[in-house]
Amino acid sequence: MRDILLIDNGSKRADSTLSLRRIASGLAERLGESAHPVSLLHSDRIPPSELHGQPADTFETFLRRRLSEDTRHFLILPLFFGPSRAISDYVPERVAALQEDFGPFEVRIARALCPLPEGEPDLVEILLERIHETASEQGIAPRRILLVDHGSPIPAVTEVRRWLARQLAQRLADDSDPPVALGEAVMERRTGAEYDFNGELLEDRLRALATQDVSTPLILSMLFLSPGRHAGPGGDIAEICHSVERDHPGFRVHPSALVGGHPRLLDILTARLAEMDTAPTARTDPEA
Repeated sequence: MRDILLIDNGSKRADSTLSLRRIASGLAERLGESAHPVSLLHSDRIPPSELHGQPADTFETFLRRRLSEDTRHFLILPLFFGPSRAISDYVPERVAALQEDFGPFEVRIARALCPLPEGEPDLVEILLERIHETASEQGIAPRRILLVDHGSPIPAVTEVRRWLARQLAQRLADDSDPPVALGEAVMERRTGAEYDFNGELLEDRLRALATQDVSTPLILSMLFLSPGRHAGPGGDIAEICHSVERDHPGFRVHPSALVGGHPRLLDILTARLAEMDTAPTARTDPEA
């Protein structure tokens, strides 16, 4: 018997946990077996009253409960675009600590949503569809696009965004005449030249684009899975967009819908699970 855990980083906002649960429910229906929505941290601070009375599960608490019920095989599907240290460092650290209390048990970790160097074409398709949906809803042509992610101190995570931006630029160039201007930005980054690989902050990039051309609307391609402190209604990104629009009358930013609500995400997760099931030997270490 195994437990499949759909893992995200976690948030103190209920919408994030509810989104994780929706994705896990859709995945379970697709697989025909349970998929447990589990956050690494934070979500246990959400009042259960905001979660339909069901408290959120966090990683260590969930594993302790299941280990005490004698479950010994766990498969983790990371809801992360790239090789986050949350998966490569935090998870093995907690597993090692739990093994001291419960003895040996197996944890296998699937690859991230967009493993490099091959990347994930389905993720490109999701972002493209979100861009075209936004353009259609707003009645605009997709002429200026900015791909934005959370930001990471790990270059390999930023490279996922760069890979996706290159693929999007190529696809949009094939489909559009005149050409589309596609750029990148990061929601937050650490200070210092050693983190310049992250690229420009979203607010700085938006203000520069508004100064260059206030009349051409911009589609913000959201490389985020679920609503939370940054993405979604009332998040930091919405506040930044409103601030820039207020300071540059006539400039309009249209964020796309998030990746987590797209049905094709389940195709990616199902494929990651299939990779694990058909592997000749079990993976016991996370992707480096």
